[in-house]
Amino acid sequence: MELQDEIRINAPRERVYAALNDPEILKEAIPGCEEITKTTDTDLEAKVSLKVGPVKAKFNGKVKLDPSQAPERFSLTGEGTGGPAGFAKGGADVELEEDGDATILRYTAKADIGGKLAQLGSRLITGTAKKLAGTFFTRFAAAVEDADAKT
Repeated sequence: MELQDEIRINAPRERVYAALNDPEILKEAIPGCEEITKTTDTDLEAKVSLKVGPVKAKFNGKVKLDPSQAPERFSLTGEGTGGPAGFAKGGADVELEEDGDATILRYTAKADIGGKLAQLGSRLITGTAKKLAGTFFTRFAAAVEDADAKT
């Protein structure tokens, strides 16, 4: 499965990049996120509860960031397990383009799933993934814009 989208965030690129590395902002933005811990400058661990169709599971996941082209671009890879519900693994390439005082965030994400989740059908999984991504970026933009307004 592959998802692509973009969102305009009313904050400078440096602030958006910093927020993408801030565990508190990420926890606020990730749907179902119960806990997120930054273990190194490039590694995160998270616990997320999600319901996808009839399957509800708690996922434990790890994410590795590649900031080598930051703040213009960066990529991330990750994987999570949800016990009998299955697993998910994938990655995303993110581009941050300055647009005056705002930033255009573009992403391309790819994911593979297995277990009970994979049995639900691609339309349900793709629809749920798009909804979760939309929720994340709406919450993320609001958190960044709110934090930027306070500075």
